[in-house]
Amino acid sequence: MSDAFSLRDTGSAIPPSDASQARSTRGPKLDGRMHPAGITVFLLVLVGGLGYALYNLIADMQAAGQPPLAIGAFALLGLALLIALGFEFVNGFHDTANAVATVIYTHSLTPGVAVVYSGALNFLGVLFSTGAVAYSVVTLLPVELVLKTGSSAGYAMIFALLIAAIVWNLGTWALGLPNSSSHALIGSVLGVGLANQFLATEGSNTSGVQWDQAWSVLRALLFSPVLGFVMAGLLLLAMRFVIRNRALYQEPEGDSPPPAWIRGLLILTCGGVSFAHGGNDGQKGMGLIMLILIGAAPTAYALNRTMAESATPHFVQISEQARTVFRNRAEQNPLPSAAEARTQITAALGKKDLDRPETYAALAALADDVATKVKEYGAIRHVPAAATPNLRNDMFLASDAIHSLKKREDLFVGEEAEVLKAYETSLNDGTRYIPIWVKVSVALALGLGTMVGWKRIVVTVGSRIGKKHLTYAQGASAEITAAGTIGLAEAYGLPVSTTHILSSGVAGTMAANGSGLQWATVRNLAAAWLLTLPAAITLAGLLYAGLRLVF
Repeated sequence: MSDAFSLRDTGSAIPPSDASQARSTRGPKLDGRMHPAGITVFLLVLVGGLGYALYNLIADMQAAGQPPLAIGAFALLGLALLIALGFEFVNGFHDTANAVATVIYTHSLTPGVAVVYSGALNFLGVLFSTGAVAYSVVTLLPVELVLKTGSSAGYAMIFALLIAAIVWNLGTWALGLPNSSSHALIGSVLGVGLANQFLATEGSNTSGVQWDQAWSVLRALLFSPVLGFVMAGLLLLAMRFVIRNRALYQEPEGDSPPPAWIRGLLILTCGGVSFAHGGNDGQKGMGLIMLILIGAAPTAYALNRTMAESATPHFVQISEQARTVFRNRAEQNPLPSAAEARTQITAALGKKDLDRPETYAALAALADDVATKVKEYGAIRHVPAAATPNLRNDMFLASDAIHSLKKREDLFVGEEAEVLKAYETSLNDGTRYIPIWVKVSVALALGLGTMVGWKRIVVTVGSRIGKKHLTYAQGASAEITAAGTIGLAEAYGLPVSTTHILSSGVAGTMAANGSGLQWATVRNLAAAWLLTLPAAITLAGLLYAGLRLVF
């Protein structure tokens, strides 16, 4: 079950050096074609996955009492969901190819088995993901667009950032460059935020990029490849010191697979990278899909209706405690109405100026209103359709404001800090959730994408980074480092690039092993790393500006 849909590698923008040409006769055979039965199964799974998503979407809307959408609105929703799943599909064949390069080039698995195995582990990684990365991407977006994702501006935002990321990914894939889907998506998000602020009329208090969150994400994206290079090299050196078996440090001989224990190690590390990739990269599409669903069908998706009723007393109690914290800092300012508070907090978030008595008064009013409504309805799952959008927006605003305030050191300490931390967690539990069918749909898109178009990136990672053939130990070191780094980033809710971490890890092992680097490839990889953010920012910003004229 090989690369049935990819082009031959002759069009790659990274020409092989003489060394890599010499190695090509010993490299894996990548020109196989998918069996017709495999193509049939692929298409059946694809159609079945889309049908599964459509069925659950309609079922959720009916169960929540969501009024039927007009044909035009439903078509727009369907198109947005298809583009979001398309991004994850492209992510699968672009990024996951990095994970299978080592097992293919060391002959541990045949290409067909490797991509199916990696696709299955990606699927599981998505299913077991926490959702933290999904919403860290969402928090980068302009506040007013997040609150109004069902508006014309909201759809323009979704289409612009997804199309820009897909276009850049396909362009770099065509050149055989292991570009980062994470960089492309984050750059697109930043581009939309900047364009939204640039297009705003004077005095409108329109917000742009949420830079306090953006810097954390950008630091993770920029420094994780450096960490991959250094740690993979050090791990290889440590393995040479601890494991003295010479077989581990040899290049593959002909088409023969390595010894069983080495083969098992490489299959395990490939699975680890694939699982970690699914857990981190799969969430990016999930967050955007949830924005689309919240905007189009707020009654069904704006609030977490799966929360148990037993959680209501604690939610009300912590809301009242948070209200007291805010009220104590409001000085003599009267509490505004919920509508006025919503407007004030939105403006304060846009200006990044929250530490003011009048803003604390607005937060106290919002916390009071949220607690009163949840207490009145008995549980979040019982909130009626008419009240859902406002309650969700109030909870989102309060959470976003607390998150920004907490970044100010020593602003809240001791008991106040604990109360606000618990309140933010409760608010997020009520608004940040991902239905299982969304996870399954994204997992299928990512897993199926893994099985298509992987060859170009595999060739670059497997044979064009170092001057010598990839050894077993080098492949294992790079993949262990990548899996560990990506998994740690997910634990902290940070999106990182599988592509750049693993490519840098391979380069790090080549340097540590004295194998030498093909600098033409390294320069191209570095150029893609440096150009992706500004290119995606520019492309997404222009698309957003153009779509605002259409919608």
